[in-house]
Amino acid sequence: MSAELQMSTAADAVEFPYRAVSRAAIASLFFFVLALPGLIPTFAPMLFLAVVGLGAAIVGVRAIRNYPEEYSGRGLATFGMAANALLLVGGLCLHTYIYLTEVPDGYTRIPFYELQQPENGPDMPTAFAADIDGENIFIKGYIHPSSGSGLLRQFILVPDLGTCCFGGQPKSSDMIEVTLTGGKSAEGSMMKRKLAGKFILNRIPQKKTDFDNIVYYRLKANFVK
Repeated sequence: MSAELQMSTAADAVEFPYRAVSRAAIASLFFFVLALPGLIPTFAPMLFLAVVGLGAAIVGVRAIRNYPEEYSGRGLATFGMAANALLLVGGLCLHTYIYLTEVPDGYTRIPFYELQQPENGPDMPTAFAADIDGENIFIKGYIHPSSGSGLLRQFILVPDLGTCCFGGQPKSSDMIEVTLTGGKSAEGSMMKRKLAGKFILNRIPQKKTDFDNIVYYRLKANFVK
C-alpha cells in the first residue's frame, strides 16, 4: 500500500510539475500600473517606467522560453510587453500632440528657466526677461501654496514642484505674480498650469504677503488651463 502511494505521488509530480510564475512577468505589470499616471502631463516623466516594464516583460519571455520546466507566465509576460509598449508609444504621441497644439495663437512659448538665475547667481531679473517685457507669452508652472486655496484670480507661479511645495521660500527669479483677467480663475492645487498673457517686468520691485523675497515678474493672463 505504501509503495503504491509513493508511486502515485511520484507520477503526479511528473504529470503536474511545479513551475514558478516568472517574477519578471509580474514586474512588467507592476511597472505598467506605475507608468499609467504618465498620461497626465504633470506626471509625464513617469512614462519612463513603461520602458522598465517593457524590459522586464522581455526578460520574462526569454526566461520562460529558455527554462520552460522552471517558469510559467508566458501569457502574463506577453501581455506586459504589449501593454507597456502601447502605453509608451501612445503616451509619447499624446504628449507630442499636446506640446504642438497647446500654445494659443499670438503667444510665444517661454521656458521658465529663461527667467531664472543660476543657483549661485544674483537673484535679479535675467537679461532675457528684459527682452520680453511687454510681450505676449505662454508659460507653464505651479501655483505656490502660499497664494491660497480655492478659486484664485491672483497667485504666485513657480517653476516646479520642488519650489512649489518642498523648497521653502522661492527666489525672486523663481516667481511670477499672475493676475487673471476676464473673470477667469484657477483652483489652487499641485497640478501644472498653462498660462498665456502679457509679461511685465517690474521696474520697481514689489513685496508680496507670505513671501520673503521681492517680485520682479508679473503676468496679466487671459488664458489659463
